[in-house]
Amino acid sequence: MVRNGTNCRLRAEAISVDYPGRPVLDSLSLDIPDGKVTAIVGPNACGKSTLLRALARLTPVAGGQVSLDGQPIEKQRSRTVARHLAILPQSPLAPEGLTVLDLVRRGRTPHQSALSQWSRTDAAAVDRALCLTGLKDMSFQLLATLSGGQRQRAWIAMALAQDTDLLLLDEPTTYLDLPHQIELLALIRKLNHDTGCTVAMVLHDINLAARFADHMVALREGRVRHQGTPSEVVTTEMMQDIFSLPCTVISDPVHGHPHVIPA
Repeated sequence: MVRNGTNCRLRAEAISVDYPGRPVLDSLSLDIPDGKVTAIVGPNACGKSTLLRALARLTPVAGGQVSLDGQPIEKQRSRTVARHLAILPQSPLAPEGLTVLDLVRRGRTPHQSALSQWSRTDAAAVDRALCLTGLKDMSFQLLATLSGGQRQRAWIAMALAQDTDLLLLDEPTTYLDLPHQIELLALIRKLNHDTGCTVAMVLHDINLAARFADHMVALREGRVRHQGTPSEVVTTEMMQDIFSLPCTVISDPVHGHPHVIPA
């Protein structure tokens, strides 16, 4: 794999992950560029979600190493990792009866201890997360009463309250209609722009990934096959190689990003 040449705090070095009966990641190496939005794409079962979980230390690697700030992530304390990196898994679940504020406050857990309970810093971080995601006026609403897009924003607010500058999102647009997908991705783009946080997210929609990401990574069979800017990655050759999909790639007439039209 050719290094992307940028600084990176989060890096995978020749990592392998095996599930019973089959390998999922095969000596995969990847740098997550600092301060950028990275979209990870690829066909079903190619290892996208497993890669994200391995980067967050939720899935152990059988070989290779994930490093955070130059140190092996598996040797770092869980609380230390959680203060630097937040992950939002697919379709997260919350207990019944939880309000938006209850959920977002849970993002402060890595900063709590027996000797350090709720503080002004915690309250400020929660308030900031609610404001950034536009949920301040919904703080006391039950999660169950929110729309799908609002609920996803609440989960992102919880991750933001964790006050990290590395954010991993596994298919954040799942189950959302197109307007809500665009709304959510625009929010992620804005958060990156306003706060400088590094974002890596798994997406299925190539055109939305090309529109909202700075950097794209295309996986197939547990390996990185293509990476670079959307214009470098989203080509007819890549779509054939990764998805076996004949297509035409044009420049989006509105935004200028590459846009895939299936044959």
